[in-house]
Parts: sequence; C-alpha cells; structure tokens
Amino acid sequence: MKNMNFLFHTKDLDRTSLPYYYDYGKIVSVVQEKLLDEVGIDFQMFSDEDTSNEIWDILEEDLKEQASDVRLICHIYKEGETRTISSNHNEKAMEFIVKPRINNGLYYYPNYDVALAKLIIYQSDGEMTRDFIFAKNDACMVSFLKYVLKRKRDYIKNYVTVFTDTEEGVKTEIDSITTLVKREDVFLEDTMKREIYRSIDEFFSEEGQFFKLYDIPYKRGILLYGRPGNGKTTLVKSIASSIHAPVAYWQITEYTSSYTIKEVFKSVLKLTPLVLVIEDIDSMPASVRSVFLNVLDGATSKEGIFIIGTTNYPEKIDPALMNRSGRFDRAYEIKVPTKELRYQYLLSKKIDQILSMEELQEVIDSTKDFSYAQLNELYTSIALEWHYEQQVDVSRLCAELKAIQQKQQKQEWEQAQAASIGFSNFDDEY
Repeated sequence: MKNMNFLFHTKDLDRTSLPYYYDYGKIVSVVQEKLLDEVGIDFQMFSDEDTSNEIWDILEEDLKEQASDVRLICHIYKEGETRTISSNHNEKAMEFIVKPRINNGLYYYPNYDVALAKLIIYQSDGEMTRDFIFAKNDACMVSFLKYVLKRKRDYIKNYVTVFTDTEEGVKTEIDSITTLVKREDVFLEDTMKREIYRSIDEFFSEEGQFFKLYDIPYKRGILLYGRPGNGKTTLVKSIASSIHAPVAYWQITEYTSSYTIKEVFKSVLKLTPLVLVIEDIDSMPASVRSVFLNVLDGATSKEGIFIIGTTNYPEKIDPALMNRSGRFDRAYEIKVPTKELRYQYLLSKKIDQILSMEELQEVIDSTKDFSYAQLNELYTSIALEWHYEQQVDVSRLCAELKAIQQKQQKQEWEQAQAASIGFSNFDDEY
C-alpha cells in the first residue's frame, strides 16, 4: 500500500516462521494482486463491525437479480463450490433455485470501486470463513455503504425481516410475503379499524410530515391484546401487505438479552421509517425488561419506528410499558367477533353458496363467543360435509364445536388457576 509501512509482509516470509499468518496472508495477497491486474486499483482492506450483514444481503440480492452494478472477477478455489441450490415453498408448489455462491467468489462493484470476497481459510484445526471488504479509499467505502442501506430498504419492502434471539445472538432472515392480506379481509369494529389504519397511514405518509407539522415525536407504539384466534396476526399481516415501507418481526425467546435488544434496535434504525412487530411481548424475560424499557425511552432509539406489540395475556404485561407516553401509546383489545362481524366474516367465505339464509342465521345465533379461528374451523366442517353429503346438519356441527369450545375454556380456566397470574409472579414462569 502506498505511504504505509508494515512489519510483516507475506512475500518477505517463509511458511516456517509464521505458518498461520502465512497461509492467511498468501490468500489475501493473491486476491489483491488479482484485483490490481483486473481493475488497476491497489485496494485497501476494511473491517466492518456494524453493517456487514447488510453488505452480504445486498450482494446476494444483486446476484439473484443479475444486477449490472456487480460483476464476478473470479472464483478463488477451483475445487470449491461456485453455485448454490435452494428451494422456496410457496402456496402452489416447491420452487428450486440455483444461484451464484457468495462464498468462494471475488465480486466487484465498479460504480463504487469496492470488491467483496467471503473466503474459507484452511487451518490445521479446521477451516474458518472470513469476510473481506476492499475499497479504493474511505470515500468509496462510505458511498458504497449508503448504496447498501438504500438498496436494502427498497428491496425489503416486499419482505418481512425476521429477528430471532438465539444463544449465539440475533439471527436475521428475510421472508417473502407469500399471502397478501387486504384491509377488507380484516374484521374489526369500524372505529377501532379506522383509528389503527389512519395512525399507520399517517406515520408513513410523506416521511412523517404530519408529525413535523404538529410537533409530535416521530415514533409510535400500539399494543394489540385479546384471546387467541381473533385476528391480531391477520391485522399485522394486513399492515405489512398494505404499506410501502419495511416491516420487521422480532421473535422474543428465552435467549433475549440486553445485547440482542440493542442489536435489534440498532438494525431497524438503519431502515427507518419502518414497522417493528413484537409478538407475544409478555414473554420478554424478566431479567431484561428494564433494558427494554430504557431503549424505548431513549431519545433516538425509536425515531421513525412504528412498534406493534401483541399479547394473548394482557394481565402479564409490565404496567410500566403502558404508563408512560412514548412506549405504547394506545392499547386495543381485539375482542371476539360480534354477531354482525360473524355474519360478515362467514359471508366473506361464501358460505351462502352452501347454506340457506335460515341456516346461516342459525349458525350466527349458535356461535356467540366464537373466535375467528373457531368460525373458520366451523366453515371447514360445513364445507366438508356439504362436499361429501350434499347436505349439512348445521345444528349438530354447531353443537359439536360449541362443546369443544366449552371444554377448551374449562381447561384454560383450570390452567389459569394453577399458574401464577400477574406481573409480580411472572418471573418464575420464564
């Protein structure tokens, strides 16, 4: 490198003096020489401790789309793999995908004078994969990182970014939205539905101009609570399907720690404005709740983030989440559907093609306190019986599911009596 002095250089060493460094340095020096021959640049090497996930995500996406921004200089090991086989399960079939392999390749972005390589370093005790990032200079590197973050924000609008807390840290995956849920497919009380969607739409309209106009902090949090099966997840899916902004899903586990909390928020802040969904937020381990609250209270930790928390057990939610503005601003109870909503939901399933209006009315009257999940199961039973018998015993099917519902409610009640309920005793459960 020009104007740089180094104590050790592979070309001045033999393998006996520094064997491990020699093996590593030999690979790197050959790569750098190849880049110099191909593009005429004596590249600098960079260590990335903050945006490396985004860099490799974008490289993979650019290769998949055969983008002109990136080209393959060469493969490193002739005996190494150069292509990757994967599969994608969608609603219709299993699709097989063959794509370029990032490992064992040297890739170059000519518009930014940046090169990337993910290489295996072979050692006596095994092998290690190393990320190599090369750039002409600091300015080229900064320009490329800006491209990476913009490119990622643009392409993940069609996906959901899933963060899962694991024993090794935060695992990040990009899942495609295979089933689009329209807003008209969400059955809620009209006023609540209007409030929630209006709040979402205004947050992502014109980069939050509403919040600037009325001097409101550009962050928002809502909590959805209620019994399972009443549409919390469907509502979240409809939001993900209907906004032109990134959506992230954070899966809290027993491995959630102060480190993973900070990592998740650091990652999503790069992609704001976005929606961050935290399902089953009551499962947050007691040992890190104070850290989570402190992150929510941070001056910039939630800027541009619309948080949606969900829980089936609101009695287990830390009251501190709700008692201060800027954490969760509103809580909405997603209740069992009313008589009118049950009617609308079953009509949306086209049940009137099977049942007469009298039979449909009997179903509506017999399903008080049924969740949408239970209504869907009832519809499936009705459709199956009609398909095989060309007639339906509505009274019998409703009575059977009613009995199952009552049995489930009894079991839930007995479990609730046996378990410790309430925030003060919740620590022992997790």
